[in-house]
Amino acid sequence: MKKASMFQITTPNLVISELCESDSKLMLNLLNDEDFVRYIGDRGVRTLEQASDYIKKGPIAMYRKYSFGLYKVELGNGIGIGICGLIKRDCLDDVDIGFAFLAKYRGRGYALEAAQAVLEYAQHQLNLERIVAITLPENTSSIKLLNKIGLQVEKKIVLPGETEELLLMAWEA
Repeated sequence: MKKASMFQITTPNLVISELCESDSKLMLNLLNDEDFVRYIGDRGVRTLEQASDYIKKGPIAMYRKYSFGLYKVELGNGIGIGICGLIKRDCLDDVDIGFAFLAKYRGRGYALEAAQAVLEYAQHQLNLERIVAITLPENTSSIKLLNKIGLQVEKKIVLPGETEELLLMAWEA
């Protein structure tokens, strides 16, 4: 029997918890969302099986290695609406915060509520003193949200093996 996730953050409107393989439908829809592909990238996930594998090799592997990762964001009624969490990339010195929400749940304040809760968790539970985010310069809605939670543009970077210039935004204690 698989151990249930003990990690959970509850906010006034949301429940934030670890992703599991049974979240593959949410992940499949999210990874193939037009804005996800445009602003984050095409992950090549086209089937429920691939989505389940993506969850195992990404978020679940990161939970095991770092005790954090990308989390599922649900409404109080259990409907999955997106992801928000912390990522440790080999190419960045710091942990970065990331989020993505299904189109019908954008513009309602859910991403802000989730990102604030995850940032607070990173600061107070994980004791992180610096948190970054990377985003395309044209992704203005993400930049606005990151500014609202206290991240400021630090510099432009290009990740190894990539050609696109990204903004590196940061929050420091």
